[in-house]
Amino acid sequence: MAPAPHRPFLAACVQLRAGREVAPNVEAALALIGQAAASGAEFIATPENTSLMEAKRELLFEKTKPESDDVALAAFRTAARDKKIWLLVGSLPIRIAPEKLANRSFLIAPDGRVAARYDKIHMFDVDLGNGEKYAESRNFEPGAQAVVADLPWGRLGMTVCYDLRFPYLYRALAHAGARFITIPAAFTKPTGEAHWHVLLRARAIETGSFVIAPAQGGRHENGRDTFGHSLIVAPWGEVIAEAGIEPGIVMAEIDPGKIDEARGRVPSLDHDRAFTVSGLPEKAAS
Repeated sequence: MAPAPHRPFLAACVQLRAGREVAPNVEAALALIGQAAASGAEFIATPENTSLMEAKRELLFEKTKPESDDVALAAFRTAARDKKIWLLVGSLPIRIAPEKLANRSFLIAPDGRVAARYDKIHMFDVDLGNGEKYAESRNFEPGAQAVVADLPWGRLGMTVCYDLRFPYLYRALAHAGARFITIPAAFTKPTGEAHWHVLLRARAIETGSFVIAPAQGGRHENGRDTFGHSLIVAPWGEVIAEAGIEPGIVMAEIDPGKIDEARGRVPSLDHDRAFTVSGLPEKAAS
């Protein structure tokens, strides 16, 4: 029997510390997915880079396959079907051309089918000033399509990691009907310490949505430190579940009625207005 619309359900974030080989990463994720499902979670989300954290370009491409041949995706589809859960695989690197990958998030239905795909739009090309530099666009092709998909409890907006810094994307997802938003991530430690909690809470508050943000955490085989602290945030901005640094799961009850309550108290989604900007430099104005 299908779940009744708008009834509460249990959601889980799987926190990982992915390494440089696909098989052990998938095994670790499947074990935690199984633990969450056994605890009653009906919607389970994993982080960005669930199957692989490989910094060396040649090895990254060697270990990455097209979607039809991706062993991690096949394993997660089987898990969703066997456990009768909705599974959000935060992202997998998917080969889309000889020299380009997609950083692709998958929503898998309880029958094992891929219900939706989302390719990360915003590429993490940054110099943090502490010796950490990233050039995601060197290996990955940015997506060009925002994605909203149907769940039994309402619509889901799919995003990935660095997308978090672009609030117009979340506004657009909310206007497209999203009531829940996933933000799987592999946030760096310094940016996570500075911005993770405030940005996630802001996205929840701005859209009146539940935000589900599973993360990578700790020191990885490739030497990278990720922030961890997987979060579930309610529409009024409260953090209702939070992990630490170690791999594991966190869970929370998601009450869709809280979305209507928050949006009713501050109906900002109904108050958007078109506007222009004055005072632009002459070159920009032309």
